[in-house]
Amino acid sequence: MTPEVALPILIPLMAGAVSLVFWRSRLMQRLIAVGGTAGLLVSGLWLLASVSHEGIVVVQVGGWAAPFGISLVADLLGAIMVVLTGIIGFAVAIYSLATAGRGHEAHGYFPLMHLLLAGVAGAFLTGDIFNLYVWFEVMLVASFALLILGGEKAQMEGAIKYVALNLLSSVIFLVAVGLLYGMVGTLNMADIARRLVMVEEQAMVDALAMMFMVAFGIKAAAFPLFFWLPASYHTPPVAVSALFAGLLTKVGVYALFRVFTLIFHHSPGYTHEILLWGAGLTMLSGVLGAAAQFEFRRILSFHIVSQIGYMILGLALFTPLAVVGGVFYIIHHIIVKTNLFLVSGIVHRLRGSYRLERLGGFYRSHPWLAVLFLIPALSLAGIPPLSGFFAKFIVIRAGIEAEAYGVTAIALLVGLLTLYSMIKIWAEVFWKSVPPEGDVDPFPEVRQRELGLMAAPVAGLALCTLLIGLYPGPLHALAEASADQLLDPQGYIRAVLGEQGEVMP
Repeated sequence: MTPEVALPILIPLMAGAVSLVFWRSRLMQRLIAVGGTAGLLVSGLWLLASVSHEGIVVVQVGGWAAPFGISLVADLLGAIMVVLTGIIGFAVAIYSLATAGRGHEAHGYFPLMHLLLAGVAGAFLTGDIFNLYVWFEVMLVASFALLILGGEKAQMEGAIKYVALNLLSSVIFLVAVGLLYGMVGTLNMADIARRLVMVEEQAMVDALAMMFMVAFGIKAAAFPLFFWLPASYHTPPVAVSALFAGLLTKVGVYALFRVFTLIFHHSPGYTHEILLWGAGLTMLSGVLGAAAQFEFRRILSFHIVSQIGYMILGLALFTPLAVVGGVFYIIHHIIVKTNLFLVSGIVHRLRGSYRLERLGGFYRSHPWLAVLFLIPALSLAGIPPLSGFFAKFIVIRAGIEAEAYGVTAIALLVGLLTLYSMIKIWAEVFWKSVPPEGDVDPFPEVRQRELGLMAAPVAGLALCTLLIGLYPGPLHALAEASADQLLDPQGYIRAVLGEQGEVMP
């Protein structure tokens, strides 16, 4: 028995349940939030250590052997994603101690946060395609409830767009799962991969691949159905925005990596060509949208879209180096993007606005905040020696080696335009003088304790970005080993099915 596979799911579920028991105790809910997310992080590190030493770790829930029961499977990619979920969950939990209002907490803010983290971890660890759908729905319910906390008009408008597109994705996903089950008679992903190569109607297999591509593409906010993200991510409390920015779209990207390396890897010339076009258009549409914005969180929201394109590009090129770059980019982006949203929250707390024209002077009044912004901002743009430079370098080098010169040129252009957006934020928020008092929104006095709780996770994530940039070797080796597992689906199949996994046509 290997309990470390189930713990990243059980810990947030139990933390959410206990938090509900202490519904009326604000102190207990906060303690459980920090303790539960810390437990998730520790369990994720334990899982990653186990997978690194023992190989792919599998648990058959209820003792039912695969493919008849439900399998929980942790390979290196899944374990890495669980660790990142723990890091982001812990950072946001600490940040929320200073930013979550009594009204939000009274309506279930912390239990919903735990439920969301359980859904994310479940999606990363499930070995069953239908249960992947179930965990997506768990995330959708929790994220929708977090999105509408407060009930403001802008939140409701954003939530309607958010849930409408994500429900469309869920319908397509569920229909695709039903058709796939009708074709191969199993829901276990390893068993699906084993049986799908024996299906004679390859046109139907390609059609199913396209359905999964569309479903997961919407979840990942890829072109063309990405507009739900910039319409909604700037509306909830900033801690919620940061949690969404770091994790939710990456679950869609993870699903694309999982399905198109394990199940639909037989026609890369067809499916991956479409992914390649999608990656280029996603990068361009996101960065151009960001260039036109003058609101802190809306700029960052559009840049989520553009950066998703780099991750999909790593999968679309489908070479060992490209997949390494895609995995490295996911790790880098989760940390950096969460941090930028948290920085925007500190700016708002100090000045009362997200509008760039109403901000200014932070370089002089809060130089430490300017430094904490520059680290993730320059990393997002790919400036050395930060984590984003190595992530972009690997992906672009893979594009050149694969002779995909057009999309590689787009990736380089998007990097320059990303730098433009970060310079725009720097110039407006930090460098220019403070606007006249009449142009600045009134804001409450900030206590040092609150500011410290907000700054601590920002500094921690910035330190992660610096360490990855200065010492990229260990993470690159981890991403390389993860890519090797992804590109060898037989290893995953054997780990889940045992001797049955050897029976291949």
